[in-house]
Amino acid sequence: MPDREAEVLRLRRRISALMDEAGNNERLLKKTQQRELELLKTQDLPQLFNVICNQLAVSFGLPRVTLVLGDASHEIRHLLLGAKVSLKEHPRVVFLERMDELHALFHAQPQPWLGRYVAARHQSLFKDAGDTQSVALIPLWQQQQLLGCICFGSPDERRFTRQLATDFLAHLGVTASFALENTMNRARLVLSGMTDFLTGWHNRRYLQERLKEELARAGRTHGSVACIVLDLDHFKHINDTHGHLAGDLALREAAERIKHQVRDSDTAARFGGDEFVVLAPAISAEQALHLAERMRQAVIAQPLQLTEGVQHQFTVSVGVAVLTVAAIRHDEIDALAERLFASADAALYRAKQRGRNCVELSELSGPAASAPETPARPAAP
Repeated sequence: MPDREAEVLRLRRRISALMDEAGNNERLLKKTQQRELELLKTQDLPQLFNVICNQLAVSFGLPRVTLVLGDASHEIRHLLLGAKVSLKEHPRVVFLERMDELHALFHAQPQPWLGRYVAARHQSLFKDAGDTQSVALIPLWQQQQLLGCICFGSPDERRFTRQLATDFLAHLGVTASFALENTMNRARLVLSGMTDFLTGWHNRRYLQERLKEELARAGRTHGSVACIVLDLDHFKHINDTHGHLAGDLALREAAERIKHQVRDSDTAARFGGDEFVVLAPAISAEQALHLAERMRQAVIAQPLQLTEGVQHQFTVSVGVAVLTVAAIRHDEIDALAERLFASADAALYRAKQRGRNCVELSELSGPAASAPETPARPAAP
């Protein structure tokens, strides 16, 4: 009889433990399904990163969750930078130049991998592995291509073992893969509509929107905005003499040289033809002139090899307008944006008139001040 009572008690405890486990699994499944719905609703990459790296960590009660993405061509990082998203805002996202390690993990069995943490194999997947003892690695597949993985890390060595069922983790991976591809496609569409195809710089449409945003910000902070317009000298001669392919090469090279002088806070765009524009916020006239001169020096630093045996010595004329804003109403922004660019354009014309390859400045004050008289610029000679 005592043996039977002991067996009954053991079975009751076992049933209670199984019921507790089933209840925990049900709650975990509901949380996972909620996060999957949030993943499907994400509209951009930062939202996706937040759901995966932060909200999943809360749902699963984990100290470490990272999103590892293969980005050999830097496309994802380019999309983020194009959207003005700093990588520092997402420290739990890891970008891999090579996918060898992930392919080795998932090639034979493209399912979640659970097991003990091994530093030699898993350290690159966690920026700070800390006291991680066990990991769950959830692959992200899209049309038989491995995009990356979601990495769970736990200090409990029994939290993730190879004996655990992985069905719901695999489903999470499928949902996250779909959401990643969806948000990347959205980012590509936004970037393509705001990007110049030749140079990779922002285009005129993007510049006009950013100029309004910068003027509104300057109005709130009583700050300043500089508009720097750069025009390649004698660019038509390159097209006429060496062809349009050589002209395209010259434009791309000039953009690349200018880009290295642009600050992180600045906005650079190809305005059209051979004209580039840089918006520089929170800058004095003296600083704007110094920045413009650095750009001019970078462009003329060395000749460009157009074709075999043919070099071209760049020069560039630069117009700078700096506007200090004391206050601004919303209905004044469009007119003020037009006025700032017109002043920079007039300064550029004066630089052309001086003989090219130089920098000219126009200084303005806020909306209350009257605009200086500037002649309309004819076609550059």
